[in-house]
Amino acid sequence: MRKHRVLVLTFALALAGTVVATTISASAVSPAWSRPTLTVARHQAGPGHLVSPSSHAEPAGPDCGFTKAVPFDRFKGLPNFTAKKAAKPYIAKLHTTQGVIVIRALTAQAPCTTFSFRFLAQRHYFDRTHCHRLTTQHIFVLQCGDPTGTGSGGPGYRFNDENLAGASYPAGTVAMANAGPNTNGSQFFFVWKNTNLPPLFSPFATVVKGMNVLLKIAAAGDDSQNGPGDGYPHLFVGFRHIQIVFTK
Repeated sequence: MRKHRVLVLTFALALAGTVVATTISASAVSPAWSRPTLTVARHQAGPGHLVSPSSHAEPAGPDCGFTKAVPFDRFKGLPNFTAKKAAKPYIAKLHTTQGVIVIRALTAQAPCTTFSFRFLAQRHYFDRTHCHRLTTQHIFVLQCGDPTGTGSGGPGYRFNDENLAGASYPAGTVAMANAGPNTNGSQFFFVWKNTNLPPLFSPFATVVKGMNVLLKIAAAGDDSQNGPGDGYPHLFVGFRHIQIVFTK
C-alpha cells in the first residue's frame, strides 16, 4: 500500500492528562477511514498501513539524498543536482483552472527542494494534475502535486528535508508534504491562512502573486470527506502548466 503524504496537527487532551498526537492524512480518497495516530512506537501513514520510524532512518545518500522510491507515477528520472545549478534563483508561474499563482523559490534556503520542484515542472510533471485536499479548520492548506489525485502518489524518488530550523507557516508559505522524515517527493501545499504546524515540512517558496486565487478556493470550501473542514476542494484546481522563470 502506498504511503500517504501527511500534515501533522498535534494537540493536548486534558482527559486524564493524556497527550494525543493526531495525524491528518493527505488523502482525500475515502470518507470511511479513521484518522491515524502518531506515537513513539510507530507511525501509521495511512489507513491500515503501519510504518516503523526506522524505515525512514536509512542512509539517504550524498547531497540531497535523491533516491529512487515507490511509487513511480510519471517517472521523469532522478534530478542531477549540482549546487551551482540549484543556486539559480527563479519564480514559478502556476497556471491553474482558478487563476495564476506566482511563487518565488527559496533557492538559498532550500536548494534541494527548489531544484526538485524545478526539475519536475520543466518536465511537465505537474501539467494536468490537480489539488486533492483543502483544509479549512485547525490548519489552512491547499495540497497539490500528486499525479494520481489520491494523496498517495509520488515521482519515483524521495529526498531529504531541509530549511526546518525555526520553520513557520504564515499565509503564502509553500512547503512539502511528506510521509515522515526525508520522504519528500512531488506533493506540496500552499498555506492560505496563517497556520500553526510543527517544523516538519520543508518550506521552499513564498506566494508573490495569486493569494486572491487561494482565498477564492478556500472560501468555496471542501466536501469534508476526511472530517469537518478537511476534504476535496469544491472548486476544481487543476494545473494547466507551471512555467519556470529564472530571475538572474
